[in-house]
Amino acid sequence: MIDYVVSRAFFSMTSLPSVKAVKSCGRDSRHCYLVINFKDTSRTSIISTADRTGYESDPVQRLTVNGREFILVGTAHVSKESAALVQRVIESENPERVCVELDKQRFEALTEKKRWDHLDIKQVIREKQLSTLLVNFLLSAYQRKLGVQLGVLPGTELLEAIRVAKALGIPVSLCDRDVRVTLRRVWASTPIFKKALLLSAVLGSLLDRREISEEEIQELLKGDVLSELMKELGEAMPSLKEVLIHERDLFLSQKILDADGMKVVAVVGAGHLAGITKALTRGQPVDLRSLNEMPVPSNGWKWLGWAIPITILAAVAYIGWARGAEAAGDNAMYWFMLNAIPTAIGAIFAWAHPLTILAGFLAAPFTSLTPVIGAAYVTAFVQAYLCPPVVQEFENISEDITVLKKWWQNKLLKVFLAFLLPGIGSMLGSILGGLRIFRNLFGVLTPPS
Repeated sequence: MIDYVVSRAFFSMTSLPSVKAVKSCGRDSRHCYLVINFKDTSRTSIISTADRTGYESDPVQRLTVNGREFILVGTAHVSKESAALVQRVIESENPERVCVELDKQRFEALTEKKRWDHLDIKQVIREKQLSTLLVNFLLSAYQRKLGVQLGVLPGTELLEAIRVAKALGIPVSLCDRDVRVTLRRVWASTPIFKKALLLSAVLGSLLDRREISEEEIQELLKGDVLSELMKELGEAMPSLKEVLIHERDLFLSQKILDADGMKVVAVVGAGHLAGITKALTRGQPVDLRSLNEMPVPSNGWKWLGWAIPITILAAVAYIGWARGAEAAGDNAMYWFMLNAIPTAIGAIFAWAHPLTILAGFLAAPFTSLTPVIGAAYVTAFVQAYLCPPVVQEFENISEDITVLKKWWQNKLLKVFLAFLLPGIGSMLGSILGGLRIFRNLFGVLTPPS
């Protein structure tokens, strides 16, 4: 009897119009598929395979769309087993094209040893992308941590796919969305309080010393376990799942569909297997341009960003009009000190350069009155300018970021500390300063009893 390997992470058949499932086997009976015939007879999709060439228990999906054959290989990015599976599938299938879940940036990061020579940390700060870069480092470091435990570098199976394809003379397509776009969309779509939760969760995972085994990785690749994890992610942080998983499912599926060749092998993370399969079988074109757009803050947030400082300035002015210039000066001084001192303390805890501490102290009271730039970017830029990281510190970032004391030793990580800690201090100072001024304003507006 032939077993059909249909992942429970796959889409529900009831969501498709007028489907009928039939069994189909090749002439040699080595390949048997579950074939889904749609009401629209112009497209027939083979959605799952249970063949006798070694895929029976592997996360491999075989589909046909408009007469073209697609073999999707689901992998873990830190698994030796996944690398071996990728090699076996490509060599046995001998496709006309191999697609991998990489973009140009990540491919270069995996293959170019001197990639840090071109990264200007000060330019990253000017473009206000330091938080995005930090999240990128944290995620990469977590993958590397797992890879070290399992004796395999992150992305090994993707590089193995490229190596095997080149050895066989098969063209390769990089099909993922630019990682910078993905991270910026993640950061922009995550509510401000969940940004802190996201950073703390990833950082906590890095500092967790519990080891994970290859067997646990393979267990996570199982459809029911993976679908449950995806469900939990969606419930905890729906915006994160939308950008990291759903959007990239659509992007990858369209790029795979656009790839040349009648027979295509696509190597993707196991978490994308169900979504890509669903998108390919639906056959609806995906607007890649909209998925590549940088999110633009709503006008409401822009207005709020200016309304708060204008309200504070107006409150100080009204206090001065009602109680005199001395009262206005006292409130202005409260604002200055309540912003300057916590920011400077944050820079001190970061063990920043003395001039960085001074810059935070002087800048915070004024940057808090404009949404254009925050005190954290001032302190980070000054720290990067005075103590620029060297290439070796960039190269060691994935290792150093997992050791708490290294954050104060690696000059690149110290730039991040000079960004995070003064930023927290400035935020607290703004809240305390604003509350003090509005309390004084309330005292002016309320006549004495």
